[in-house]
Amino acid sequence: MNKILLLSVVLLGSFPFTSSFQSPAQSTENLAEKAKPRSLFNGKDLTGWHMDVPETDNDPTARNPFIIRNGLLVSLGTPGGHLITNDSYENYRLEIEYRFAGKPGNCGALVHVSTPRALYGMFPQSIEVQMMHGNAGDFWCIQEDIAVPDMDKRRGPKEKWGVNGDKLRRIPNLTDGSEKPLGEWNGMTIECVGKEVKVWVNNELVNHGFDATVQQGQIALQAEGAEVEFRKVLLTPISKLED
Repeated sequence: MNKILLLSVVLLGSFPFTSSFQSPAQSTENLAEKAKPRSLFNGKDLTGWHMDVPETDNDPTARNPFIIRNGLLVSLGTPGGHLITNDSYENYRLEIEYRFAGKPGNCGALVHVSTPRALYGMFPQSIEVQMMHGNAGDFWCIQEDIAVPDMDKRRGPKEKWGVNGDKLRRIPNLTDGSEKPLGEWNGMTIECVGKEVKVWVNNELVNHGFDATVQQGQIALQAEGAEVEFRKVLLTPISKLED
């Protein structure tokens, strides 16, 4: 009797590091989309997400910092906390459109989220992609780490690098002036493939990290002082074609 051997090979890998400024579309021209884009926000409620807001531990009447307003997902900024997806993801492109609703300030999108409140009793273990006005695209290492070119220049003295406490956790982005004027919508694209994370702000590559200590996890948005509106949170799974 003839034997039939069926081999199923799924390649979910990282793509080679490049420092060239490519658009998200150019970056993934050798990648196959195995699933259709999926909106993580339905425009009506917070289905698919849960909140972690430490202030509500002792005060159940504390304000909910994440609301739906006029079809937009809004982070009111206070009290501080995180809106976290129920599901975990690996190898994907995340497209976010956001703007500061009033005064500019701080916010962030966190990828590869795992243990909640792993830093300062507030921030979950993750790699944060900064949205703070004027610093969009910075990496912040939160109990996870990632490398970039010119680490000594961009991160500071190596002996002070770290992922918690008073260590140098910030890795500044590559550009200035990528953000649009206040009141206008910014587009941020984050690609997480294997151990690499690439970030574009308004189609300009602003950061590219590699050798991350984590490759999968949940996604989170912050409430960190400033009111921010989100009109798009779109995720597209990515898998790498065999060369």
